[in-house]
Amino acid sequence: MTGESKAGASRPFQPYAGFGGQVRTTMAESEPWWPPAPAEAPKGSPNVVVILADDLGFSDIGCFGSEIATPHLDATADAGLQYTNFRVTPLCSPTRAALMTGLNAHAAGIGFPTHIDPGFPGYHSELPLNQPTMPEVFRSNGYATLMVGKWHLCKEDDFHEAGHRHNWPLQRGFDQYYGFLEALTDFHHPHRLYEGNSVVHVDEYPDDYYLTDDLTDRALRMIREVRSADRDKPFFLYFSHGAVHAPMHAKAEDIARQRGRYDEGWDVVRERRLAKQIERGVMPPDAELPPRNQEDGHEVGAWSELNPTEQRVHARHMEVYAAMVDAIDRSVGRVRALLAELGELENTVILFCSDNGAARLTDQPRPRPSWASSDDTGTATYFGYMQTPGVVPEVDEQLPERLDALGGPTMWPHYPRGWAMACNTPFRLYKFSALRGGQQSPLIVSWPQGLERGGTSIRRQYAHVTDVLPTLVDLLGLELPAERNGVPAADLHGVSFAPTVSDSEAPSAHIEQYTECVGNRGFYRDGWEAVTHRRPGVPFSEDRWELFDSADVTQRRDLAAENPEKLAELQEAFDQAARANQVYPLDEGSKVKFLQHPPRRPPEPVRILAGTPTLERHQCGLLIQGLSWRVTVDWSYRPGDEGVVLAHGGQGGGYQLHVEDGALWLEQNQYGAPHRFGPVPLSAPSSTLELRMEVVDSRWTATVLVDGEERLRVPGLLRFLSYLPFEGIDVGVCRRSPVSWDIHERRRSFPFTGVLRSVTYHPDPETWGQVDARLEEARALALGLQ
Repeated sequence: MTGESKAGASRPFQPYAGFGGQVRTTMAESEPWWPPAPAEAPKGSPNVVVILADDLGFSDIGCFGSEIATPHLDATADAGLQYTNFRVTPLCSPTRAALMTGLNAHAAGIGFPTHIDPGFPGYHSELPLNQPTMPEVFRSNGYATLMVGKWHLCKEDDFHEAGHRHNWPLQRGFDQYYGFLEALTDFHHPHRLYEGNSVVHVDEYPDDYYLTDDLTDRALRMIREVRSADRDKPFFLYFSHGAVHAPMHAKAEDIARQRGRYDEGWDVVRERRLAKQIERGVMPPDAELPPRNQEDGHEVGAWSELNPTEQRVHARHMEVYAAMVDAIDRSVGRVRALLAELGELENTVILFCSDNGAARLTDQPRPRPSWASSDDTGTATYFGYMQTPGVVPEVDEQLPERLDALGGPTMWPHYPRGWAMACNTPFRLYKFSALRGGQQSPLIVSWPQGLERGGTSIRRQYAHVTDVLPTLVDLLGLELPAERNGVPAADLHGVSFAPTVSDSEAPSAHIEQYTECVGNRGFYRDGWEAVTHRRPGVPFSEDRWELFDSADVTQRRDLAAENPEKLAELQEAFDQAARANQVYPLDEGSKVKFLQHPPRRPPEPVRILAGTPTLERHQCGLLIQGLSWRVTVDWSYRPGDEGVVLAHGGQGGGYQLHVEDGALWLEQNQYGAPHRFGPVPLSAPSSTLELRMEVVDSRWTATVLVDGEERLRVPGLLRFLSYLPFEGIDVGVCRRSPVSWDIHERRRSFPFTGVLRSVTYHPDPETWGQVDARLEEARALALGLQ
């Protein structure tokens, strides 16, 4: 190749010297350069589908004793194995961290749900940057990696569009993701879905929308996309359900199929489930139900002692829950049907489990509604029950007359703890507990083409959620990366239970394991288990340890007095494991972990332009946490304009300003109970609007000003705390779950028709000072409880 000089004389082409002085030659003169080829899985490698249910009890599916029809999960178990001594952590994020990394949860930095960062390494709320996750392991071995559903493994400070994404699903190994990043969401109107690294913007969901169906649709689409693009590439699908976590939402037709099933109550259901477990070999023939839970704050009364109204309400709660389980099973059936259609069901590993035991509501004492004779009432207003001490939301009072709405989009229900006890049959207590009711999960493992199960399908060996990753690596012959980002990875804490797959008598290789959850402690070693049941606010030295032989599967007989040496041994072993896994400091119940956080900038005014997508709910919550805050509205109102001016929240709780029929209204949804204030006539043009909120006696007093003139004053409004409202701020529209169901039914999202330029939130600049003051009080309390 030649070129012309300025003088017109011919000269040889001079190769370009590029960056670093490297000479660029012609293609004909150089050897071709290719980047390193990505890993390819051997042809015929199995697909892997890991399905995680949320807050599902040990006995909630048919093959583990339930009366709920789960034919697709039962068929999966019939083709594989049922592990009846599989343990998880008693909480959601920690179990997910252990599942994804093979590390103990505290060692992975996630000893509590990822809404805290008090400065202790075991509670950092982020996965270790040096530790390969399960999808990263599969991707490095040539798999396509897919995820739908709940992630809950990144800080809430990073949920928003400008947040760090380094612990979002795509950055931790998934090729595709569709779901929600945090603990829970509305099943009828999800508050914030993500596709890949982007927020899914939705103004109005279809009336028949249901989250479990949507997640399943996306999972099937991802599988079809992979298979149509590459007929040989195996895929790893992580299907992380939002169900059956609160709010307990289900489709009306699914609830109707469960009608009348629970009229006999939790005592009868519990007895029948154990009988079925014994019949199927899930429990040994001598297994006995422990007495109904009677620990302080967790007591469950006899069903026969409830009044008829309570029985009717409580039965409907469980019908809704059963409908959610039914929807999970149908989802599993749809995945299996697609795999069968592709001819790949036999060569797909399917693993199904739950993240912890069935959940009870908080044990904080609450006034009871007038129709109840017991404190164990459940609720139709999940956030109201959790966030407003001393207040019984009105919708609970009216619930017996509104049962047909239970499970629908206007309520955020959670069943009474008596049903959680039944769901955890035959174990004691619930989620959060170190007893088996908190940490025992059903586990199904199926791979028809690859597993020789060797006799019975029941496996009684002890196994732990940290074992799942090493077991899959072992079964499939995968290579485990030794580092991430150039930094050596930690050795896995889990061990493979693959030997137990082919041999029902093979011993468990996982011979010891600590458990810790909100101060509840436990330690298992080779058939013995020591456990505490924590009473918040009591010094740890006063905790009582119980000791159980693993042959006592229902933990009825405390052997601590008879075996003090064994108990002391396990107590010391817990302390050693806790130190090695970053468990300390223990949670004494002072709430320090919620109040202590990394340095933050003082809250500043935030201007939100009309047309801005919904702000992320955590960032919005920080704007209204002080003793006073206000919102100014920049508009050019003219008579005849109408619509939502601003909305913050949804049916789970929130507030909004809207204009209709020539008047301005302030509405507050008090966890499902609507309260509308006004009208404020708007007969003349207006250029400014302001909403002021001031805390008076722990409640809000609202003041509305139009063009600087006070036009409405409302004392005694509920004050939203912590992470509420659970939907963010909208300007000029109310998207997704509506603050006002009346407006939604008549006007849907009700966009504002006039000139609305922006709203500006002015938070209380002393917010962090107030938090710091509460933190000092909490620290003083904590020191007295050590």
